[in-house]
Order: sequence, then structure tokens, then C-alpha cells
Amino acid sequence: MPPTVPTDLTLPQLLARTAREHSDSPALSWREAGSTAWTTLTWAQARERVAELAEGFAAHGVEPGDRVLLMMGNRSEHWLCDLALVHAGAVPTTVYNTAAPEQVAHIVRHSRARLAVVENAAVAAVWEGLVSDPDTPLATLVVVDGADTGRGHTPYEDLSGTPGGAAFERWLDLTPGDLLTVLYTSGTTGDPKGVAITHHDMIANATAVDAVVELPESPAHICYLPLAHIAERVLGLYLPVMRASHVWMCPDPQDLVGVLQEVRPPQFFGVPRVWEKLASAVRVGIAQLPDEWRTAVEDAMAVAAEHTAVRERGGPVPAELQERFDEVRALVLHPLLARIGLDRVTWAASASAPMPLEVVRFWAGLGIVVMDAWGLTECVGVATANTPSTGFRLGSVGRPISSVELRVADDGEVFLRGESVFGGYLGPDGTVLPATDAEGWFATGDVGRLDEDGYLWITDRKKELIVTSNGKNVSPALVENALKEHPLVGQAYAHGDRRPYLVALLVLDRETAPVWAAARGIDTGGDWEALAAHPEVAAELGRAVEAANRRLSRAEQIKYHRTLTEEWGPGTGELTPSLKLRRRVVRERYGTALAELYGD
Repeated sequence: MPPTVPTDLTLPQLLARTAREHSDSPALSWREAGSTAWTTLTWAQARERVAELAEGFAAHGVEPGDRVLLMMGNRSEHWLCDLALVHAGAVPTTVYNTAAPEQVAHIVRHSRARLAVVENAAVAAVWEGLVSDPDTPLATLVVVDGADTGRGHTPYEDLSGTPGGAAFERWLDLTPGDLLTVLYTSGTTGDPKGVAITHHDMIANATAVDAVVELPESPAHICYLPLAHIAERVLGLYLPVMRASHVWMCPDPQDLVGVLQEVRPPQFFGVPRVWEKLASAVRVGIAQLPDEWRTAVEDAMAVAAEHTAVRERGGPVPAELQERFDEVRALVLHPLLARIGLDRVTWAASASAPMPLEVVRFWAGLGIVVMDAWGLTECVGVATANTPSTGFRLGSVGRPISSVELRVADDGEVFLRGESVFGGYLGPDGTVLPATDAEGWFATGDVGRLDEDGYLWITDRKKELIVTSNGKNVSPALVENALKEHPLVGQAYAHGDRRPYLVALLVLDRETAPVWAAARGIDTGGDWEALAAHPEVAAELGRAVEAANRRLSRAEQIKYHRTLTEEWGPGTGELTPSLKLRRRVVRERYGTALAELYGD
């Protein structure tokens, strides 16, 4: 049975306990700019630094209950400031680094924050006008790197206070029902909404999650996803305080594989796009192996897939199969995984959006079973999870954790209630506006089904379902994942609302496409437009669409498609900071191409 939820604790109480019981254990490691060496704080040192910053924030006018905004990457200052603000009685909010100026302005006005901490002078330029804006109470702009006092910046160094003051002790007045943070949703549609999360909400969720995840004591965790994302906030900040984990900061996701190779963590979480990109890189590596080695890898993957299938059914693994799996894992799979630093992973997980089953099966063939989970910011990240100990179904998002109840409405929408479901959204006047019905149920907006064993299968967002002109409801995510099962397809967008049939935009996979082309003697000199237009590539993508259509119902099938060469990302706007597809942006940006596919 999972442990009793500790409803009487706060995050600072957990930090005090961890700093006392694990004082000399490593807490936080990071690289200074331009250095290859790691700087590390122990838990005792981290808490002392938090105390200094809490006094510094108080000296700059931060009062209990104040909202304070943070806009930084995954760096030590971000992690420490967040904890310091909580101890000073304030409520920190991380703003996505990729937030547009108008989104930043909305959050500043809505949160009524009087102080913000931003990464550098370039980022500060977006905020400076808000300091002088009479419609916002923002008065102090702390800049970590390159502060310019002539532009009204407060240098980060000025936050260093003296430990032992009254501000740090404000945490003693906190209660489990007080706000811990407000997270603004990344906004696939409309303005971001402020999700109000209390200490109790977080600890209820973290305790329930911890009960279904088996990890060694003080596990290493690489913090690389945005801390504005609820998954990283829990995995990279709150759970480490509870578990006395060692957090390794990775500010640039492009450096992830290098950090993975150094840390070799026992746990790794990635949103589907991260697992897809890593899978593409591994496939490229396998394709470039000599024939004999490649055959050995394929044979080993077949054994691992068989081993996973037996575990998935819940039956005992036969001794003969376990022996074969142990052998291929040691001789073939672990050396291969060591190249990307995943050889010691015992818990791998994904969430945020449905992941293509082909990608899940690929990793299972390498001996890594990605335990898909599901949840929202409104339930502190995780509501359901697959787990090695209590069972899993590849393709599902698992069963409810102990801190929530779940039901599926007649129209397929999933509803949640329980101890880790939030109290409501932050109102513009600072109050928390309830978002549940009279019985405490929260409408998630996700559509899914429960199978006979209690596993949840998410199909799509309710608002994103395509309704064709024939009245058929189609899940675009289902169609897109079927298309992405072909290694040449890196990203896909299905379109057809109020249309007689579906069309699709396909984006060539940046890692796989050049290797696939080279193996067939296709050389376009690095010209992606020419590669996408090459007859053999076009023919193969046509076969990929045909293969996907064979697995889809008539209403779900793609009639025409267009191939694109530019990868979608948060920087170009097609993906949210948590790497979910912004369907409206894609639809508007490629409106002409989509219209042409219908002959308009």
C-alpha cells in the first residue's frame, strides 16, 4: 500500500529535514559559463544559500504572499531563488523563456508581481517597459548576468543577505494550505491561466508518485526541461527536496546527451518529442554499424522486446528468457545505451502528449521500458502512471495514482478529483477561483477511455478533435502518431475540420533523412528542399502515408500530404515550451499549403 499522504508538511519543512539528515550529500551541480568543471552544493550548503537569498529578497521589499516572477533557464540561481522565495513567504512563478512579449505582459499584469528576476540584460529589455507601466505594480527588476543599473536593473549580487534573519524564518508561519507556486499554462489556445498550487497539493502528488517509482537512495536527476513546466518543477525541484536527490543543471537541451553521458542517471523523463529525437539519433547510429554488429543489435532488440511483452502481460518471465535477456543486455544493449548515457536507467518515463507506440516499442527493444504517464498542471503533473512494480500497458498512460480519483464521461472527457487536484485558477485580484464542480470533479479537456484492467488510454484534447463535414470525430494525435511511425517522418500535422477528408503536413526527420538518403546514393549537397523533393524520398513518404492509412479507419485516413523541411519548435512558434503542437499556429502559418491540398 502507498504511504499515508503527509498533509501536515510544507516544502521548507522537507528542506530542513533533508539538510539535516543528508547534510553532506550533493544537492545541486552546475557549470559556470565557459567552464567544463562542475560546481556542487551539498544539501546543507544549499539551504544556507537559500537563507541568504531569502534575506536579500526581503531587503528588496518582498513580503509574505507576494508573487515574484522568474524568467531564467535551468541554472543554479533559478533553483535557489525559487526555494528562497518560498522561505520568505512569497509565491514564485517561473515564466517560460520562450514566452512572447505579450504573454510576459499578461503574466506581469495578471500576477500583480512587484519583483522579477531575469537571466540577462537581453531578457530584461522585454521587461523594462513593464516596470514603468502604470498598469503594473512591477517595481524591481533583478538581472543575473550583465545587469545595467543605468537601465534600472538590480544586480543579482545585491540579493546576498545575511543568514539567520527574520525573513528566512517566515517559513515557520507557512501552512500546507498556503500557495507554493502559481504556474501559467503554456497556452496552446488563448491567454495563459495561472494554476494555483499549494504545499499540500504538491506533497500529496509527490508522495503518491514516489510510491510507484523504485529508485536508489539520493538518485541523480538531470534538470533540462523548463522549470515553468510542471513535470520539471516536480522532478527537478520538489521531489529532489523530498528524496535528497542530486540535481544536475543542463541549461541547453542541445547539451543533454553530453550531460547524460557524464551523469548516467538512474531516472530519465522526457516529453515524447525528446524520446523521438533520441530514438532517431540511436537509429542513425545503428544504421551506420557494420552488418555483423547491426544484426547483433537487431537480434538483441528482439529478445528485449519479447522480455518486455511478457512483463507487460503480468506473468513471470521464464528463466530461459531472463537469461537470454540478461546476456544481450550486458553484451549488446548496455554498451549501445552507454553512448547516450542511458545504460543505468531503471525508471524511464514520458508524459505531456500521446507518444507514438512505435517509439515506445523501439525503446523497449533496447531494454528501456518508457513508463508513460498522464496529468496536467492542474493536478501537479501526474494523475495516472504505468509502473514496473504495479503494472504497465505500452500505449496507455497507466492507472490512477493514490492521490486522485478518475472517471470518464459519456463523451470521453476525463475528470479528476482528489488531494493533488488544484484548488483553482488565480484571479486578477489575487483570489483563487475554483475550477471544479460541486462534487469536486475537474474537467481535464482530455479525451480517453478506461480498459477492463483500469488503464487509461488518452486519445486527444477535446477541443482539438477534428469533426469532418461528414460528422465523423477524428483524433488528430492518433493520425499523427501513425504517420510518425515511419523514421523519415519527424513531425506531422493532420488537418480536416469541417472538410470531407483529411490532409497532412509532414516534416522530414533531421537525423534519419540524411542517413536514409546516403544509403540509397542520394546526394543533394545538404539542400533540404531538394532532398524533400527527390523522387525516391517523395515515393517513400507516400508509402509511409499508405502504411499509416492501412491502420486507420476511413475517416482517419490521409488523402493528400505536403512535405516540409523546416523543423517545428518553440522558437518558431509551432510548439509550446513543453513541446506540444500548437495546432492553431500551424494551421495559420501553413494555411495556403493546406488550402492547396484541397484544391482551393
